[in-house]
Amino acid sequence: MTLSDDITLQKTRLTRLREIIAESHADGLIIPRSDEYLGEYVPACAERLAWATGFTGSAGLAIILNDRACVFSDGRYITQMASQLDSSLWEQRHIIQQPPREWLQEAAPANAVIAYDPKVISQNALAALETPGLRFMPLDFNPVDRAWSDRPATPAGEAAPHPLKYAGEDSSAKRSRIAAAMRSTGQDAVILSDPTTIAWLLNIRGHDIDCTPVALCTAILKSDSTAELFIAPGKVNEALRHWLGSDVTIHAPQDMEKALHALTGKTVVLDPDGSPVWYEQKLKEADAVIVHAPDPCILPRALKNTTEQEGARAAHKRDAVAVCRFLHWLSTNAGTTTELDAAQQLDQFRKDDPSYREESFPAISAAGAHGAIMHYRVTPETNQPIGADTLFLIDSGGQYPDGTTDITRTVWTGPSAPPQHIREAWTRVLAGNLTLGATRFPRGINGSNLDVLARHALWQVGMDFDHGTGHGVGSYLSVHEGPVRIVRTPQKLALEPGMILSNEPGYYEPGEYGIRLETLELVKPSEAGSANRPFLEFETLTLVPFDRTMVEPDLLDDSTLGLLNAYHARVMREIGPLLPPEAHAWLMHSCFPINRK
Repeated sequence: MTLSDDITLQKTRLTRLREIIAESHADGLIIPRSDEYLGEYVPACAERLAWATGFTGSAGLAIILNDRACVFSDGRYITQMASQLDSSLWEQRHIIQQPPREWLQEAAPANAVIAYDPKVISQNALAALETPGLRFMPLDFNPVDRAWSDRPATPAGEAAPHPLKYAGEDSSAKRSRIAAAMRSTGQDAVILSDPTTIAWLLNIRGHDIDCTPVALCTAILKSDSTAELFIAPGKVNEALRHWLGSDVTIHAPQDMEKALHALTGKTVVLDPDGSPVWYEQKLKEADAVIVHAPDPCILPRALKNTTEQEGARAAHKRDAVAVCRFLHWLSTNAGTTTELDAAQQLDQFRKDDPSYREESFPAISAAGAHGAIMHYRVTPETNQPIGADTLFLIDSGGQYPDGTTDITRTVWTGPSAPPQHIREAWTRVLAGNLTLGATRFPRGINGSNLDVLARHALWQVGMDFDHGTGHGVGSYLSVHEGPVRIVRTPQKLALEPGMILSNEPGYYEPGEYGIRLETLELVKPSEAGSANRPFLEFETLTLVPFDRTMVEPDLLDDSTLGLLNAYHARVMREIGPLLPPEAHAWLMHSCFPINRK
């Protein structure tokens, strides 16, 4: 499809949506990126924002009015929005710096009626949009679905048990723990609308969403530890029924409304951030007592048990073998390959491991200026060569039954030496990664307390990056998992042993290059503390060398340079014996100690 064809398509779809808005007696429409489960990754049938606008980022929102329309996203996607949207049809805004509510106040006429689908937006997200003088109207259908004539089918794959050798705790024990906490506060039930929560709680997995091994479903957990699971019948075979047991009753998805109405007078927990506002509306119709609180499974899910921790270590070792083989391959193929070929080659190296299931997210394979697009996704249309003397960023991950990986390396393809200013920026990013990964901190510290450690070396010369430093990672679940993050914005929850987070500082020069260096870290107790003041520290799970040709040793103090050499020695020790001879030789060179000039 040519650019002009795409612009014509955007115009046609926008026109059709405005017709449906008018037929619904509304003056505007909200189109979130989220689906009925409010997940980051959605099936093809739920890519409503992309269909309506042409913008394919994983976070965003569109608002359509009679004479204006706007797409909002965060700093990761500002460049991407500019390249994908027709500016004559769609205004573009930074969702934090120019919130949708402010745009509505400016753009919408007084007393306008703004329509929305209550099944695809949370209560808090809707509240953040509500504007004085405007009326927000829920619809009993989704206008995009009505306009989307060739909409893909809903995923229909079977769900499957997630064995105890990977999960480490059976579902009855998990349900009993959560239910006991519910009883202690007088709660009768909790609505679970996140498939990753249900996957963890019931020890099941699926294939309904690319990169995230879940089955699309919802559930109600009762205070007696029984559960009602709402899932398409075709996804449940006899083996899964037996695995779930008699305490989990299975219903069709359309039975959820009836089950909500049956909760009359009951005290029901609902997550106002994580559940669609539709549940709130139906529970109010049933006169249930609603308690707004976070999904009670989120924190327990983040605290990986001993089995999951061991699984993460094993999965990262196998993943490191694949990434090291890839980086060795790249060292001999740069100049003769492309971004798309490189992403496919890395995926093939991962596939050589029989336990590998799929990518944990679409690989960001970005050469030169593409590296400055934080969530760049290579396509046949954007694919470009990875030339000689180019900075190449590869951010990728794998899903394995025993763990989820996420790693970024940024390398110089040579043969010439990298420019000094790029080496200096790269080394400052490295310093942030190493400093954060090696820090020890008192128990009770949260991610916003630690974020500055990853930015300090950059800040000293007026550099920064416009994304979080770290996100939680699941155990054969979502690569982006709550409830904790390492970010500048204030965080309430402290880091706890068993959590796995990314450590990924970066630096980006739009139109020129991008740098990101990412490892995954396991939070664990530290011997530095005492009984009166316990401390925590990180165990680095990722075991892949950094590009030593990019290191400017004079920018690293002795301690940080020592951390780098110690990390490389560990990589050589643990991964070297697992590599074939040529890749082993490459790794030995890559991990050779770095000294000052």
